[in-house]
Amino acid sequence: MFNREYKSDVFSMLMQEPENALQVYNGLNNTNYTDPSQIVYNTLEKGISLTVRNDASFILDTDVSFYEHQSTYNKNMALRQMIYYSHVLEPQAREHDLYAYKRIPIPTPHFVVFYNGIDKRPPVEIQKLSENFENPTDNPELELTCTIYNINSGYNQDLFEKCPILKQYTAFVERIRTNKLSGMDDEDAINSAIESCIKDDVLADFLKRRRNEVTKETMIDMTWEVREGLIRKEERAEGRQEGLKEGRIASLVQMIRNGGTDDDLRRFLDATDEEIAQARKELAQPETDT
Repeated sequence: MFNREYKSDVFSMLMQEPENALQVYNGLNNTNYTDPSQIVYNTLEKGISLTVRNDASFILDTDVSFYEHQSTYNKNMALRQMIYYSHVLEPQAREHDLYAYKRIPIPTPHFVVFYNGIDKRPPVEIQKLSENFENPTDNPELELTCTIYNINSGYNQDLFEKCPILKQYTAFVERIRTNKLSGMDDEDAINSAIESCIKDDVLADFLKRRRNEVTKETMIDMTWEVREGLIRKEERAEGRQEGLKEGRIASLVQMIRNGGTDDDLRRFLDATDEEIAQARKELAQPETDT
């Protein structure tokens, strides 16, 4: 299984800077907090293979916010958010006697996903945990509501006005996509987008400070998206396990081409030594015209 536990994409890198997280929080909640030092980030003690590092979770005042970025739409966003919340609550619960008479206060949660995939989605959607229940019920005894904002260009302009960091992030992503459509390879598409964004003052300071991280993480993210596409294509065409294996080796080859080391392959794709050897063997083979 592809383990994104340690992955940190550009969105989460932005949200890990308190002033950016505060700006988005104010924009979503119509608040006017001004001190980024009030942001207290949550860290998960136990890793789970559910894009944990693709999220920003922090406490501000008595609220806890869970922000997740997704470029691929799926119907399990509320379920993942429930898992995230439970992992944040667990350390707090260990500090109290859960059988004590006095009520234990917990932070009020807010669950948000920012979607910027290529599939068409409405400006705002709601997913509920109860939609995942095998036995549907009109009166769920456990519920969680997750709001999904489409942050592609042309959607939620009011949110962009309140949160320039989201608007600039979207511009950065779209420049990479445009470069790819023009025929650039991954590295050139990313570097060209970074250069143009710095020139146009789009995430300029962030990109100057963290250019190497942004380049590497974006290339890894693009490799993951290629892999997911290959797997879905193979599954639809043949429905065979071989398709999964071929898609996996193809993603390893692509990451090696993008400068990934053996340690990167193990860390980000859970690759075995045998898989790495096979990927490097395929990469060494001369390309043939088809």
